[in-house]
Amino acid sequence: MSTTGATRQAARVLVVDDEPQILRALKVVLREAGFEAVPAETGSQALDLASVRPPEAAIVDLVLPDTSGIEVTRSLRAWSEMPILVLSAVGEEEQKVLALEAGADDYITKPFARASSWRACTRRCRRARRGEEEPSIAVDGLEVDLSARIGQARR
Repeated sequence: MSTTGATRQAARVLVVDDEPQILRALKVVLREAGFEAVPAETGSQALDLASVRPPEAAIVDLVLPDTSGIEVTRSLRAWSEMPILVLSAVGEEEQKVLALEAGADDYITKPFARASSWRACTRRCRRARRGEEEPSIAVDGLEVDLSARIGQARR
């Protein structure tokens, strides 16, 4: 049997959030963008899922019932270069900086209306899947050097 014409499986995106309505919304958004959402409601569940079958990217809520999204991000970043987007209702600048220092590629405040950040995350996910490197990304005045894992505000 020939493998030509075989379709490639959708890239998997780990979605970590304890709010069921957010998980549902992200599953729909990701499916429409051609990705498979892998939902997790806790940090430990997310890390278990990621260790068994690593996803191509992750979207991590900052506040989880068992740990912080920053700790989940730090744990994922310890062994993976996947794109990580931190999502939270917490809009404090200090939390954004901590998330970026932990290895997040971007930070979106709920409600997530910034489509540019979603496009940047999915674009990087596709590039990572193809083996391409993207040295930095810039979204809404924030530039992240992916190789150095440094984020800074552009003025």
